[in-house]
This record gives sequence, structure tokens and C-alpha cells, in this order.
Amino acid sequence: MSQLLNALRETLVLSKLSFHNYPRKGRKLLQHGSCSYPIKNIQLPLQGGLEVVTHVKSSHMEKASLCDGVELEAWPHVQTLREFPREELFAKVVMVRFDSTIFLGEKLDWSSQSALRALYTIKFLHESGAKVILVSAWSMKINPKLLAAEAVADILSSVLQLKVAALRCISCNMPLERKDLQKADILLLENLSNYKEEAANCSKFAELLSSEVDFFVNDSFFQSHKILASTVGVARFCYASMAGFSFEESLCQLKKTAKTNKKPYIAIIGGGNLNNKAAALQFLASRCDALVFVGQMSFQIIHALGHSVPPNLVELESQKAALDIVQFAHDKNVLILYPKDFWCVNQHLPKRLDFLPVHGVLDGWLPVDLGPSSLDEINSLVTNSKKIIWIGPVKFWSSSPYTGGTSKLAQMLYKQCQCECEITIVGGTACEAIKNESSSVSSFNMLENASAVWEFLKGQKLPGVMALDRAYPFEIDWNIAYSDPSRPLVVDIGSGNGLFIMGMTRKRKDLNFLGLEINGKLVKRCLDSVHQSGITNGMLFLSSVLGTLLKQMQHQHSVPLFPVTLENWFFFRYSAQTRILTNQNIGGGCCKGH
Repeated sequence: MSQLLNALRETLVLSKLSFHNYPRKGRKLLQHGSCSYPIKNIQLPLQGGLEVVTHVKSSHMEKASLCDGVELEAWPHVQTLREFPREELFAKVVMVRFDSTIFLGEKLDWSSQSALRALYTIKFLHESGAKVILVSAWSMKINPKLLAAEAVADILSSVLQLKVAALRCISCNMPLERKDLQKADILLLENLSNYKEEAANCSKFAELLSSEVDFFVNDSFFQSHKILASTVGVARFCYASMAGFSFEESLCQLKKTAKTNKKPYIAIIGGGNLNNKAAALQFLASRCDALVFVGQMSFQIIHALGHSVPPNLVELESQKAALDIVQFAHDKNVLILYPKDFWCVNQHLPKRLDFLPVHGVLDGWLPVDLGPSSLDEINSLVTNSKKIIWIGPVKFWSSSPYTGGTSKLAQMLYKQCQCECEITIVGGTACEAIKNESSSVSSFNMLENASAVWEFLKGQKLPGVMALDRAYPFEIDWNIAYSDPSRPLVVDIGSGNGLFIMGMTRKRKDLNFLGLEINGKLVKRCLDSVHQSGITNGMLFLSSVLGTLLKQMQHQHSVPLFPVTLENWFFFRYSAQTRILTNQNIGGGCCKGH
């Protein structure tokens, strides 16, 4: 027991790896509002941070609602590079999982905020004195010049204006050694797409990747829906795992889709495979005032509404899901808008093009684009909206060369964004259309890869997000939590049902008590009791800090991991040196060790 307590004391007092410490003077756990990071003469805005909940301003009951286990689990607050103490990066080895589609395309798009943030993640680490190891998977489809890691290292050197040295250790099945780190300040490992262990999330392969690594920074958000060794497996072997600047902003933008802060809120939905996306569509229907279908899915909705649709356009496996969505939208009083006419091509005479009403698509004709009446109806809805998400392409036929509807929709949204409408664009096709029609894409929230977004909207836990360390979702106002925050604070790790804290708050009025518990139901139940009892020197929070703290201690102090009971808690004073007390010291039950 004493070994564990001493390790806790060293961890918190010396703050060598203060992942979840209380903020230092002048620092906040999570910044709200915008802030800028200079890259020479480039200003990089980060809008909004990771804000989902804000300050607690009144009762304990309000705090209970903020600690809802389901909400925090579904929308996790992760540790970010922006909030990590910069001085702790000095002389550390940091592995960055970067997005190859951003850096290694044939033409780097400097108008993309994601490119600027991805660039700044690496520069920030380098300028902080860290040794940076870059890892990613790339394909010749992105850039035909990407034959070897040396070629990629040259591209990255040019982009970063820093020397990047390629290392060949994975193919030799050799862990990285300290002497390898002396070759350059920024190193690049081999192409991970060449190794099946990457997609299999092989533990030994992840350990090989993370050898000699202190911290892991994930800056490839759009791989988050996959379970990869370079995004999930490596987190097990690093002292801290956090989100880079590009990852953080992408997650922030995605969380905005769940907010209903602006009304009317409409979702423009393209693409197909409704059956696979049914959960995401119901989520959007629960948040939006209207669902506008502009792709292959529209035929499934039209069929579910009881209208005639050519049999070759109906997905039999999607019929039940479409009916459920229509019923769900009806119950929620959500408008469903589908195309009223189409531009169609004759399958026997490919050069013959005509527009037909939705109920008049004849055999031998194939819809390829939105008709004029459909576009007019969409425009009327868009013009009156204050918040819009466009996800999925305006496409009814996989090889359709017609894109008039896509460009006209992009023009509508560009015009509407000038009217203080919050617009999120999801998917490569939609983002490309906006870039072609807009003189400034900075007014839009752009998420170029739709796969991770669809999974997020389904309510799935993204493995790449869940692998990162947790951060507190709000700033703690101790003046509200306690009647006298200057009193010494006792922290109970693994507080369970809170009976120990409840008893001690009555027995020791000269102390404040804080419980950390991972079970959300227990936390809510205890907070209800605290509120009803009028206790002013006790509080509980839902927290996963315990697992991270123990993992850190195991790495730093070789402390064995074992269950922490109510007897294993520590005590400290604000602005005073940490010291450890047992239950016996403050009048509690007997303690098994000191």
C-alpha cells in the first residue's frame, strides 16, 4: 500500500507526466472560444475547442446532468496536444500518426485548414524540443511518386522545410534504438500499408512501432473508425496518447452536428446504402427539422412513402429501415424532402437526356441528376435555414458524368453561408464542389472523409478516439462545488456508492471531499443524495483518470496494477506540498498499510 501511495505522491508532486493534474496558474484544462497558433506568417484558428458542456453555475443537480455516463461515453473528451504542458515535450520522443492524404497528395491544398493544422502539429512538437517519429500508410493512388519511404521523406522535408530522415526498422523486425534517433530531429518509418499487422492491430507490431516512444499523437482523424496498430494498438505502450491539432478540430466540427443551437437545422443526405446508415439517419432526424434526400437513398424513401419507384432502383434490404425512418421522422414532426423530378438518360440512347417527374420515370430511363423543380424546392428550404449539414454525393448512378445538381447545391450553400448560417460539408465529392464554387471555404466546416463521420453519427465508438487519454469535459469551479474551497481536499479514488465520502463529510466539516468513480450510475445516485442532504463539502465526478494514472505509474515506477479500494486515496492542499494521509489520520476506518 505504501508503495502505491508514494508513487501517487511522486506522480502528483513532481508532475513529471502530469496528464490529469489540476491546471497550473494561468492554464485551463479546456479552452473555450477560438485561439490562434502562428506558423510563421500563417494564422491557424481552432474554433471552439472540444466544448460540449460548459461551466456549472448553480446546483449539484446541474453537475449531475453533466456527468451522465452515456453522454460522456458517446462523446468522449480526449487529451489534446493543445492542452498538454508544452515544457514536458522537451527531449521526449513523440510518435505522430499523420494523414497521408493531406501531406502526400500531388498538390497540397493550402486553402485547407486541416492541412495547416496537420502541419502545425509536427512543427509545434519540433519547436518544443521533441524528437518526432512520423508514421502513416500511403498508396500510389494518392501520388504515383510514392514508391519508397525515402521519396515520402523528401516530400515531407519540402512541406515542413525541415529535414525528415527515413528509417527502415519495421521490415527488419527491429525495434527503434536510441542511436537511430540521432539521425535527424524528425524521422519517418516505413509505409504501414505494406504490413498486414497494421490492419490486424497486432499487439507485437504496435509494440515494435512504439519502441522508445514516450508520447503518441494521433492526427489522422479520418482513420478513427478503423482498429489499426498505429492508431489504437500503440496507445497501450505510450505514457500519454493525445489528439493533434487537426484531429482535435475535426472532432470538434463533428460534435457540432449534434448541437441544435441554431434552428431551422436541415440535413442534406446523398449517396446510397440506406440500410447500413439507418442509425445515422435516425440520429440526424432526432436533431434536425428536415431531412433532404438527394442521392440513391431518396428512392428508398419515396418507396417507403408509398409512391411508385422503378423496381431496379429499390434496395430490397433497405425497405424496413426506410419505413422505420419515415415513421421516426413523422413522430418527431421532421420534414422529409425528396426529389420531385430528375434528369434522366436513356439506357439505349446514352446521348439522349431529358427530365422526368419522380412518378414518371419510365423503363429504360435512368435518373442521373436532380431536376429543376427539385433544386427550386431545396433552395427554398436552404434559404430559410440557420444550420445545415450536407453529407454524401448528389449521385443516382455510380458512373454518372452529370454534376449540374452538385454544383448548383454548392452555390446555394455558399450563398447561404453569407447569411450567418452554420454549414458542415462532409465527404470528398461535396467538399470538392464547395471548393469549386466558393471563393472562401473558411466559412464552412469541412470534413472530407465521410466514413468516420457516418460511424460517428450511428453512435458507434470510434476506436481511434476511444484509444486516446481522457480529459475533463468542463472546468471545475471550486467556489460552486464547495462552500469554502480553501479547506484541504481529500480525494477518494474509486469512491463506489459514495457512502464513505457521505459519512466523512458529516464527520469532518474542516475538510472538503472529492470522489472519482468510473460508474456513471453510482455517481448520479450519490450526487442526488449530496444535493438532497445539503452537503457543502462533498462532490463526486465521473472520471476515467484512475486507469490512466495507474498505467502511468506502472511505466514510471514499475508499480503492479491491482484494484484500488476505498482505503487507497490521497490528500493535498491547494498551493501546498502534497502529503499522504490514511483513513486513520482523518478519523476514518483502519488502514491496511501506511
